[in-house]
Amino acid sequence: MMSPQPVLYWFRRDLRLADNPGLAAAIATGRKVIAVFILDEETGGRWAAGAASKWWLHHSLSALAADLQTRGATLVLRRGRIATELPRLLAETDACEVHVGEAIEPWARRAIDTLAQTIPLRRHRTSLMFSPEEIRTGAGTPYSVFTPFSKECRKCYTPHPPAEAPRQIPAGKAPPSDTLKDWALLPSHPDWAAGLRATHTPGEAGAQARLAKFLPRIGVYGEARNRPDQPGTSMLSPHLAWGEISPGAIWHATLAHAGRDVEVFQSEVLWREFSAHLLWNSPTLPDAPLKPQYSAFPWRQDSAGLTAWQQGRTGIPIVDAGMRQLWQTGWMHNRVRMITASFLIKHLLIRWQDGEAWFWNCLVDAELAANAASWQWVAGSGADAAPFFRIFNPVLQGGKFDPAGDYVRKYVPELADVPVKHIHTPWESAVKPRNYPTPIVDLAFGRARALDALKIITRSTA
Repeated sequence: MMSPQPVLYWFRRDLRLADNPGLAAAIATGRKVIAVFILDEETGGRWAAGAASKWWLHHSLSALAADLQTRGATLVLRRGRIATELPRLLAETDACEVHVGEAIEPWARRAIDTLAQTIPLRRHRTSLMFSPEEIRTGAGTPYSVFTPFSKECRKCYTPHPPAEAPRQIPAGKAPPSDTLKDWALLPSHPDWAAGLRATHTPGEAGAQARLAKFLPRIGVYGEARNRPDQPGTSMLSPHLAWGEISPGAIWHATLAHAGRDVEVFQSEVLWREFSAHLLWNSPTLPDAPLKPQYSAFPWRQDSAGLTAWQQGRTGIPIVDAGMRQLWQTGWMHNRVRMITASFLIKHLLIRWQDGEAWFWNCLVDAELAANAASWQWVAGSGADAAPFFRIFNPVLQGGKFDPAGDYVRKYVPELADVPVKHIHTPWESAVKPRNYPTPIVDLAFGRARALDALKIITRSTA
């Protein structure tokens, strides 16, 4: 008697066992399950995983493989175009169908839609609280403003306890697999990942530990989240980006706490949902401004300025601290993300797409939707965006949110001896820092130049 055909569970950005509806559905078929992951660095073009994301992916897949092994299953790794590798896996395993989490990235959506025309493919919502097309205005149209979107989400969402990881997975016979070493996702020479290793613990267990560490502090989140010199944020974003924990599990965990701070934190979770909503309904979000008039914005070509910003050598302490934190740890505090982005876009008049691309390569939490939506928000060209004329003064921002300069001194050691009074304006200090540049742009001049540039597109659309 022939054995029943197995099913494939295709892991994408849902690298966990607990609260994974797609994996649960595959197991619920009663058939043997073969777990696979496909590294496709071709179909997505320039939106293939960046260097820091590859580091995270290596360790996350290693953790997932170990978790599967304890439950009797093997993680099969394949590298290549999903349009080629998935049908090949179906043929090699004689699987009768594929279960997979939803795809938000436009390139992945197109590839999966095409595959679904020729292979039995079952899609599940595994990385979001809502399907991107689910939340609609009263007129049935997509939302373009965050606040009413978030209110509708809160009205529609019914929290539920996260499902536990399966104790055992009925595994089918695994076909040949690549090894993680084959993929060379980790840096070799030079090894720039020491700061990433010291800061993060990729994997499902790391996500649970990070959540447990954050929850006791959620009661002061509203204020603490703005202080890069303090541990006020959850740092769950990379775990969410790779699906090592579900947003629903995080939401449910917050229900044991009450107060305005909890609602503020939940709004950050909903901003991620809003970003996915925007990308789903506007697939050009990562490449082109949502507001058409910004296509004519008079950006400057300034390779030296872009390099100084990337390297944290602008002469503006809070900006440089943020950019160095990004390079060293693969992560940046959210308040500082806004400050550094505003400086690049407005004080330097460099395209937001250039900043988006750098963040994509350097962030361990790089998600196409959130990265693009956030950069467009700062640039004033996105949905419900901050007005372009709202230009952060990085000196004032530094003094307000890093008053003692502890954050700056941590990442810009050249300023260690500068007094607190001048930590954010070292050019005014009698104690001159060694090997630290003077500002590459006068802040008042940069602000005026940005406002003049805005007038150009304002006049052209009047």
